[in-house]
Amino acid sequence: NGPNLNLLGTREPDIYGTMTLEALSAKCELWGKDVGFGTTSRQSNSESQLIDWIHRAQKDGFYGVILNAGGLTHTSVALRDAIAGVAIPIVEVHLSNVHSREPFRHQSTIAGVCLGSIAGFGPIGYQAAILCLSQHLNDNQLEAPI
Repeated sequence: NGPNLNLLGTREPDIYGTMTLEALSAKCELWGKDVGFGTTSRQSNSESQLIDWIHRAQKDGFYGVILNAGGLTHTSVALRDAIAGVAIPIVEVHLSNVHSREPFRHQSTIAGVCLGSIAGFGPIGYQAAILCLSQHLNDNQLEAPI
């Protein structure tokens, strides 16, 4: 989770809802268990931290990443290049429907290098991303990271 997502529950609740990041992380843990995967939730307001986590994800034992890059979705070529540079699948997710919002939010710099994108379904979008990622991993019978 990228910039400003630490403010979930209080930041523009009419757009992002009232669920806190902590509650969303707990839900993701349950949804991951439902499909047989463990989850780790992270959030940073720092673009460089997000890039470092993506670079290290496979080495750190992760099979995939679900990424809500927040506003960096629309601006960060560096984040796009980090995603393109790793060998694990990444699913882009957004709580709000970015395509029904301000025009600058309609373009994602990361969508083209992600496995897929889910937007507009609130917290359930994370559940959908977990389900889609787990199905992709199971279908491709990916080996454990080296």
